[in-house]
Amino acid sequence: MTTTVPTANVTLDVKGATCPGPLVGAKRIVDDLAEGQVLLLISDCPGTEADLFAWSRVTGNQVIATEKRGDGGLGYYIRKGRPTRPQANAVLDLRGTVCPGPIVEARKLLGSMNVGEVLRLVSDCPGVKGDIAGWAQQTGFHLLDSIEIAPGEYEFYIAKG
Repeated sequence: MTTTVPTANVTLDVKGATCPGPLVGAKRIVDDLAEGQVLLLISDCPGTEADLFAWSRVTGNQVIATEKRGDGGLGYYIRKGRPTRPQANAVLDLRGTVCPGPIVEARKLLGSMNVGEVLRLVSDCPGVKGDIAGWAQQTGFHLLDSIEIAPGEYEFYIAKG
C-alpha cells in the first residue's frame, strides 16, 4: 500500500544545520508563502521534529506529513495557515490502541452512522497511516483528510459512503 505524499510548493534542505537553524529557516520560508501553500523542510537535526510541532501549535501553521528520506534526513511538509478540517459528527480517539484496533473500531462506529456523516479517528498506531486509505476505499468509506497532529499521531476524517 502506498501513501499519498503532499505536493510541496517550496523545498528547503537544511541537512547539517543544528537547532534552531531548521526552524528559523522554515519560519522565513513559510512567512513568505500564501495561505495553504506547502513547504517541504528536509532536516537531519534530531530536535527539528519537536521544534516544528511546538511552533505549529502556536502559529496556526500545520505539519501535515513527515517522511523518512533515503538521504538520511526527515522531510516535514508544513502547510501555511490554519487547518481546514471537515466537520466531524463523531470522534473516536484510539491513541494507545494497537493495530488493527483503530480500523476495527472505526468500522463498527461508521456502521451505525448515517450516509454522509463524518468520523474523526485519532490514532498513534504505527501501521494505521499506511492502512487507512486502502481500507476506506475497499469498504466504501471516503477518507476526506488525514493530518499528523503530533509526531506519530494522526487524525483521519472518514465519511460514510
